[in-house]
Amino acid sequence: MDFELNEEQKAFRETLRAFVDKEIVPVATEWEHSGRYPTEIVAKMKEMGLFGLTVPEEYGGLGADMVSFALVFEEIARGWMGVAGTIGSHSLSTWMIARHGTEEQKRRYLPDLATGARRTGLALTEPGAGTDLQGIQTRAVRDGDHYVVNGTKTWITNARHASPLPVLVKTSITEPAHKGMSVLLIDDGFSVSRDLPKLGYKGTETCEVVLDDVRVPAANLLGGVEGRGMQQVLGGLEIGRINIAARAVGVAQAAYDAALSYARERTAFGQPIADFQAIQLKIADLATEIQAARLLTYWAASQADGGKRVDMEAGMAKYFASEVALKASLEAMRIHGGYGYSQEFVVERLYRDAPLMAIGEGTNDVQRLVIAKSLVSGKGHIGW
Repeated sequence: MDFELNEEQKAFRETLRAFVDKEIVPVATEWEHSGRYPTEIVAKMKEMGLFGLTVPEEYGGLGADMVSFALVFEEIARGWMGVAGTIGSHSLSTWMIARHGTEEQKRRYLPDLATGARRTGLALTEPGAGTDLQGIQTRAVRDGDHYVVNGTKTWITNARHASPLPVLVKTSITEPAHKGMSVLLIDDGFSVSRDLPKLGYKGTETCEVVLDDVRVPAANLLGGVEGRGMQQVLGGLEIGRINIAARAVGVAQAAYDAALSYARERTAFGQPIADFQAIQLKIADLATEIQAARLLTYWAASQADGGKRVDMEAGMAKYFASEVALKASLEAMRIHGGYGYSQEFVVERLYRDAPLMAIGEGTNDVQRLVIAKSLVSGKGHIGW
């Protein structure tokens, strides 16, 4: 049993950490508060090849293992969680194309997606269908060698930059509904109707997308066969939950770092507040829970590297790590006292960013149901 990163992973982490500390941390607070898009950071991530994380090497990507994948999102979220979103949806989409696309689709899209020359996202959620993906209303009707698509998608990251944008649609009305669902890779024709105002998760755009009689070549049907969209998406969401869990660990780590530093420097009654037992208990709890969340996240990632389904493992990691991020950001604010409520300190941003991880890629209540169903069915188990 080995709880250590291998040498290649350690070197990769150090490269990521140096990048975050130099390029992201110094500007994150100012840019986040002003609503500035992180153009320079995105350009640097392209240079580093991070847009090719889940693109196989044969198509010009990094073909990263899932542990290295998680390292990317932990480190970047430690600096600014919103920036992690820019490559989060992109990486999920490229994973789906690499795993499920036809050879022609892979050759057409993956090389440019690997370099960031093209960017992508994923359009699943609708105004009336979030957790219940089978309730989507976006329709794609076959018309000769094209589909005609109509519908609205919301909470779409990278919407303004996506080409292609994989869109979950209903290609037929059947029971059960998932058998009539497909994914179309839409290059253009959709419009961004608005940007969604958000509590946190700033730095990357989150939009509502309208598809009004958009004509999409039939050759853009992911995998070339109708009715496999739900299966394709659910497989991708397992990887997405590792991404979210790692982001949560990064946010929690940043909150802990800020709290510990502040506690050492802030004095009250003639001594650093870190000397007070009440503060020490908070620090001990945070450190223990963050390390548990990290181990759970990298366990899920290593299981995915083993080629197995990780719906239970990824669900556990995402559920636990996001709850830890929520607690850590609040406790860090409490340790900072009044200063924690000020925009001059990083913890208020962490406090606003943390809730997204408890909601995104399936709410934590959904994760608990996924975990329970896996255990009750016997497909998953814990212990030796």
